[in-house]
Amino acid sequence: MARDHYIVPTAPSEESITVRLGAGNAVGDNFSSVDAGKLVKLVGESRYNLCALGDEIEGVVSSVESATQNGYSIGGIVTDDCRIYARADGLQATPGVGVLAVGDYVVAGTVTAKGTAMTDFPKVVKATSQTGIFRFAWRVVSLGPVGTGAVGTTVVIERL
Repeated sequence: MARDHYIVPTAPSEESITVRLGAGNAVGDNFSSVDAGKLVKLVGESRYNLCALGDEIEGVVSSVESATQNGYSIGGIVTDDCRIYARADGLQATPGVGVLAVGDYVVAGTVTAKGTAMTDFPKVVKATSQTGIFRFAWRVVSLGPVGTGAVGTTVVIERL
């Protein structure tokens, strides 16, 4: 039976916060507009950088300014009250293999490199531990219209 309703992403109820973006303040560390929508983690004073495979997700880049400040990229991230589309990427121990289910906690999956345009939703993998010990917990709240959670399918994840 076809499902006629499922949870979809929503605009965050709170505004994004302005932060520094990148590994540092060298030109090669700067973000650009193609980095919007990527998953990030806190790496320094008021500074977030892209998640690597298996990292806890702390936010999503919502915007990137074209100008820098003291060499740092400046942009917005959403950290709370957020639901986004993501691409199922399997299990943390075996990216590319495995299935996500509603209620599974997820971490960053295979990432798109900084400065490279995303051609799809950010990828997530089922976290190795499902015990709820995450500091920054995101979980699957919908398997979307396909409804399988298999690798390559679209899911909706939510920040708890």
